[in-house]
Amino acid sequence: MIEVSVVIPMKNEEANLAPLVNGIAEACEGKAYEIIVVDDGSDDGTPSEALRMAQELGTVRLVSHANSGGQSAAVHSGVLAATGRVVCTLDGDGQNPPSELPKLFMPLLEDTTGKLGLVAGQRVARQDTFSKRWASKFANGLRGWILKDGTRDTGCGLKGFRRDIFLTLPYFDHMHRYLPALFRRDGWEILLVDVSHRERQAGKSNYSNFMRAIVGIPDLLAVSWLIRRRKKAQPEELFAEVQEAPET
Repeated sequence: MIEVSVVIPMKNEEANLAPLVNGIAEACEGKAYEIIVVDDGSDDGTPSEALRMAQELGTVRLVSHANSGGQSAAVHSGVLAATGRVVCTLDGDGQNPPSELPKLFMPLLEDTTGKLGLVAGQRVARQDTFSKRWASKFANGLRGWILKDGTRDTGCGLKGFRRDIFLTLPYFDHMHRYLPALFRRDGWEILLVDVSHRERQAGKSNYSNFMRAIVGIPDLLAVSWLIRRRKKAQPEELFAEVQEAPET
């Protein structure tokens, strides 16, 4: 039985794939795990490299999009393919150190309350450009003010969650940036953990600060609407006492 499924959304990250997969294998040693690489319409050698790693390690699986659907689409496809009870995600650019993964999956595997749904990483000492850090700080501040989701860094790719709960969430593009708010909306507890961050190992970013801002505003309004329209009652099944038949 697979305990942990690690999902990596990737687009044109051929040079980052092998170091990332090897790092995940080290971090998950001792656990029953699988690594699901989701190729989001790459036009480089990412799919071929993933298949090579699958042949070499046996714990790697490849899920492929014929055309790019974006990071949330890739994460969603990976979670659908996952077989583990707990799913962890990290970005395919190598900036999320795989060594941080146990901080995500161990609290979920050890939870005895049944109430913990999400463990979300919050980056410290970010290794990004000033413009990217400033844009992220502004977006996180605005999001936190409107959604009150309790996290300072919802854009961090390092997240762990229960697969069954994730698949009940409403899907929309860019939903990966709003997981704390969506899990809280449905009454699940979330745990925030500080994680390290490093410079991109190879390649270049597929997203710009401008594009993040353009798509972020309508997403923020949509999530705010979803929170206000959440289901406000939860069902509880009641059972009648079984009466024993009288003796004859």
